[in-house]
Amino acid sequence: RSMTTKLFCFGNPLLDVSADVDQAFLDKYGVKLNNAIMAEEKHMPVFEDLATNHKPLYIAGGATQNSARVAQWQVNEPGAVTYTGAIGKDKFGETLKSAAAADGLTTLYNEVDGVPTGTCAVLVNSNERSLIANLAASEKYTIAWTQSEPVQKAISAAGMFYMAGFVLTHSADTVMHIAKHSHDNNKTMIMNTSAPFLFEVPPFFAAFKEAWEYLDIVVGNESEAAAIGKAFGFTETDVKGIAIAAAKLPKKNAAKPRMVVITQGADCTIVATPDGATEYAVNKVEKLVDTNGAGDAFCGGFFAGLMQGKSVGDSVNCGHYTASVVIQRSGCQFADAARH
Repeated sequence: RSMTTKLFCFGNPLLDVSADVDQAFLDKYGVKLNNAIMAEEKHMPVFEDLATNHKPLYIAGGATQNSARVAQWQVNEPGAVTYTGAIGKDKFGETLKSAAAADGLTTLYNEVDGVPTGTCAVLVNSNERSLIANLAASEKYTIAWTQSEPVQKAISAAGMFYMAGFVLTHSADTVMHIAKHSHDNNKTMIMNTSAPFLFEVPPFFAAFKEAWEYLDIVVGNESEAAAIGKAFGFTETDVKGIAIAAAKLPKKNAAKPRMVVITQGADCTIVATPDGATEYAVNKVEKLVDTNGAGDAFCGGFFAGLMQGKSVGDSVNCGHYTASVVIQRSGCQFADAARH
């Protein structure tokens, strides 16, 4: 029997519509690089614009699904990772299914009628990316699906849980259901801070605060760390100080200190606990294609290490490796690379 701890993931399954664009294109839609937002009415034409004028690549995406695919690829054991989220009954939904299947990821999609599968415009400019997500079917996910027998079975079988903070905009009920199961069974609950807006919009921040007490591991990047510091009112403004303060926030299971992991692109990754922080250097890569999926891939590799019982340092190194693979390819693609 495998000694690998199973990972259960819940997220917004999105098809990435990725293209290189100029600064004028970013300005036209009022978006910033290295940021992620939810599409508003004014952003909706971006998808048609890309399709017509920019020969976009259509790549399986969705932050949590990317991490799940990478973790499954890296662990390379059937059934190691299971993923749930909502998709439409359409061509894009089929594309996501086949991408997941190709990577050996077990999926339990909540397939919804009459709503298209979600998409994410990935606007690449000088190797940086700006994301505009049109959640569509993904925000029609229901707690009833979480409570269904196949999903409950997968939750019971898992020892680790992961979801991007993005799902808090529509499914805080499922996040809390999983968080409480994890706490009651002494399992490991992990969330990603995902984007600054989750800490800036009051109802989303309220949902994150409620989940935070159940989080054993939090992963994010430097721009999210700044938003966390502001939202929680920390006096610290440096990334390391914010990470330690975030680790010290109240926790339901105080016996298990919280770990906060902050990536900083090419700069060192910080791993903090209430006692302090360690920095792990990142190896430089030869050819950077785009940073889309870099943080997701880091998470997938990092979790794979933890699932296999490796040390935190070894797991971080695995995450750095999987991120380096992905940034040398368009979107979250890795199948042609060697495993760590």
